[in-house]
Amino acid sequence: MNGVQILLIIGAGIAVSALAHRRGVQPGLVVVTLAAAASFLPGMPRLELESELILAIVVPPLLYSASRAAPVTAFGRNLRAILNLGVLLVVLTAGALGLLSSWLLPGIGLAAAFVLGSVLAPPDTITTVSHGAEIGLPRRVTAILTGESLVNDATALTLFSIAVAAVGGEHASWGSGIRDFAYNAAVGVAVGGVLAVATLWVRKRLGNSTLETSLVLLVPFTAFLMAEELHASGILAVVTAAFAISANTSFDPRHQYPGAYRTRLQEDAFWPVVDFLLETFVFAYIGLQLRFVVEDLRADDEVDLTRTFVAAGVLLVAAIVLRIVGVYVTFGRWQLSWLMYRKRVEAHPEIAEHLAAAREAAEERDRRRGRNRRRTLPLGPPTARETLVVGWTGMRGILTLAAAAAIPETTAGGEPFPGRDAIQVIALVVTLGTLLIQGTTIRRAVTLLGLDVRAEREEAEAMRRRGEEIVAAAASGTTDADFDRQRTRLGESLATGDIDEDTARALIAEVDLRQAAQHTVAEKMP
Repeated sequence: MNGVQILLIIGAGIAVSALAHRRGVQPGLVVVTLAAAASFLPGMPRLELESELILAIVVPPLLYSASRAAPVTAFGRNLRAILNLGVLLVVLTAGALGLLSSWLLPGIGLAAAFVLGSVLAPPDTITTVSHGAEIGLPRRVTAILTGESLVNDATALTLFSIAVAAVGGEHASWGSGIRDFAYNAAVGVAVGGVLAVATLWVRKRLGNSTLETSLVLLVPFTAFLMAEELHASGILAVVTAAFAISANTSFDPRHQYPGAYRTRLQEDAFWPVVDFLLETFVFAYIGLQLRFVVEDLRADDEVDLTRTFVAAGVLLVAAIVLRIVGVYVTFGRWQLSWLMYRKRVEAHPEIAEHLAAAREAAEERDRRRGRNRRRTLPLGPPTARETLVVGWTGMRGILTLAAAAAIPETTAGGEPFPGRDAIQVIALVVTLGTLLIQGTTIRRAVTLLGLDVRAEREEAEAMRRRGEEIVAAAASGTTDADFDRQRTRLGESLATGDIDEDTARALIAEVDLRQAAQHTVAEKMP
């Protein structure tokens, strides 16, 4: 693939996405569908990239961008749901789809079937979240889906790397796979944390927003490659680095150095552009491969073309059903344990008194240490309607396509990778199918369920007014010190629980804009 072809793909993707936005259709679905159709045009050349480049170039910046905008506090409050969906459900789904694939396509072998299972396992929930306000998703559902999208990518790609290695005979047992999984996760998080500390230290010493943004652009690639060199999870390294850098540069006064507001504004405008270009390229690139992988399948004596498409249809239905059943089982167990807990508290009121006393003691310890933080009660399980919405958001997307494209042509032993073409075709069919079936109906499903978010919106508006009062009380002038004080007050209010993270981020962005406008006016004055 040469530079002209890449430019043509991205240019066509921009045009198609613009049309899709006007029609209210998901751009990725339109781009990949039209690209798949275009692959059958006479004279269309086959576009090829090294498989290693797909994951190393496309996935890290996309995950970094999604992670930096994710609310860390909401992640923590919904950690149980996020881990159940992002780790447990992905592992079980990958295993179930892998076993089903081995039965449907026995010619590819068990190990390659688990590669397919890991490719199909993670849903692209962040696509739904990006339209959450328009669809009318409750804030808790949005928080769960956002956190899940970050964790499930890491889980699925870790499983993917283990399964790909197993095809080459590098793993002899389940035990070695589990040990590799634990090692990948631990070392990946450690690499991301260390890189975040180093980046924060360097960043505030550069003194130039362009240089700082350039540095941050290198972070996802550096985190990913460093972790991969240590045979750890590059995805977890990227997510950890993004969380740490974003939270500290937004809320920690120690990182509110002169000019930091310009860098935040520049990054807020920069990352959406990167997201769009990369997503458009991957959707178009995978779509343009359809004709050629189908031709390769037709020429492959070990895999039948008709059987592959039948398997793709079965796996599409299985992926949707497993998602819904898995979410209901996961949240149902939680609901059951929650009901049992409440009955126990009703039968023994002293338990509630003990918990209240423990919470008050913890708040008192915080006050003695100078941290006036409000301890919140643990969240209960999602409601039945919220569970159904979460279950229906099982669309496969960019990671499934990127992982399928990243399957190497040969194994570690130099043999052709079994079922590679079949896996890529199935990944494309399942992605298109879930986008068509679930992606186009999620808005209607939310409407039919009648999810009432009016109370949430009123609460958000009240919190917004409370945040504006905090800013107004701290705004005594228009100097840089005044703007810093406003941001510090917002960070302190977030730490004490007076406002939530979404409100704090939105108001900090507005303070940054006012500070930038003040400097622009001052620079233009004679």
